[in-house]
Amino acid sequence: MKPVKLVVLDMAGTTVMDRHEVEFCFKKAATKNGLNASDERILALQGYAKLQVFSMLWIEQLGQEDSRIERFAQQSYVDFKDILENYYRTNPIYPTEGCEELFAYLHKHNIGIALTTGFYRQVANIILEKLGWLQSLHEGYINLENTTGIHLSVTPDEVAGEGRPSPKMIQYAMEKFGITDPQEVINIGDTPVDLAFGKNAQVRLALGVCNGTHSRSQLEGHPNDGLLDKISDLITLIDQL
Repeated sequence: MKPVKLVVLDMAGTTVMDRHEVEFCFKKAATKNGLNASDERILALQGYAKLQVFSMLWIEQLGQEDSRIERFAQQSYVDFKDILENYYRTNPIYPTEGCEELFAYLHKHNIGIALTTGFYRQVANIILEKLGWLQSLHEGYINLENTTGIHLSVTPDEVAGEGRPSPKMIQYAMEKFGITDPQEVINIGDTPVDLAFGKNAQVRLALGVCNGTHSRSQLEGHPNDGLLDKISDLITLIDQL
């Protein structure tokens, strides 16, 4: 089997500690705009690009043919961005359990680290900067020579707005690392759409982590190649490959 050359990880809930702030901010923007979305439905759509989620939910509420959907989705998204950016600017942000241990292992074994997210670039940068992961990246949010932190950050902005479950962000990361075989790549996330994301990219392992936004019981019904209690459990998995 070919060696693993790249690990692609989600941000919120996977590498960035999630305290349900995204759902809280999303709900606040939805309520402000008269969008009725249950907490369960919002959670189920975690990991998708957020403008896409607003469009999906407005369609569910108003029907596919309603001419107001695009306008309502755009306004809801604008409000969500304001609320979310303010939250992340004014509250502490921490890496998840096992994150720094995994990063150290991947650097030691010359395995690339790419972070993907459903966030747009501006809010991704706020998070990355507060964690100290942005400062060493060059133009294009890449530094393949990094010996700490991450090597690459990818948002839907870099792939013409095409978020998960499209494989485009993983394929973009592979291109930047000069990787052509997805069997040299592992993807990890904490939502059902993260699992579909990895499967659609045909990576070697599409893994879920169970200490983020979704529990083991919420993830195990979706196609996956394994579920981890924390992302540093990947170390043992790679050693066994």
